Amino acid sequence: MPDNDQEIEAKFYVRDLEQIRASLEGLEAHLIQARVLETNIRFDLPDARLSSEKRVLRLRHDTDARLTYKSASTNNQGVLDRTEIEFTVEDFEKAKRFLEALGYQPIFYYEKYRTTYVLPETSEGSLHVMLDELPYGNFVEIEGNSVESIREVASQLNLNWDAVVGTSYSALFRRLGETHSDLDPRYLTFAELNGLNIRAKELSVYPADA
Repeated sequence: MPDNDQEIEAKFYVRDLEQIRASLEGLEAHLIQARVLETNIRFDLPDARLSSEKRVLRLRHDTDARLTYKSASTNNQGVLDRTEIEFTVEDFEKAKRFLEALGYQPIFYYEKYRTTYVLPETSEGSLHVMLDELPYGNFVEIEGNSVESIREVASQLNLNWDAVVGTSYSALFRRLGETHSDLDPRYLTFAELNGLNIRAKELSVYPADA
């Protein structure tokens, strides 16, 4: 992924991840991370300063433990662009206690399964495609160095650009809470949403591979 502390990505809700996977293989994409469960915790200060400024402090565990800071994002044609600073930490639980000792509080827990591919190098650098399985549906994220390169890959994967999702997974979960008031807004986990039949319109999205 880009090494310049800048995250430029587009997200799409899809019905058929296996078709996307087949398309990626047809484009000679390389699998760089097999399907893995991600556990994420977002933190904020007691006055909710980060959330109010649309900034993110996140601790993630998959094959490694990583601490991430994200600035507020700009939306350019559905592509989110923001500063992202991320690094590996040695111990997930110690990092959690470290943040809490500094006064940060866990405010949101979420899970997803992610599979990551990288496309062959282009003049604009590499592009990464993530296949994400969330408790409320499946998504494709494309991350690159420009809107144009991301749009090109979306076209190659037969994804309808008009269906791009210009918001975060946590924001989609808040939308879902409007029709499922019994959901705990702090936990986007497979256990919490088990058994729910969630429709795309409850997330205010529609399939890009329809």
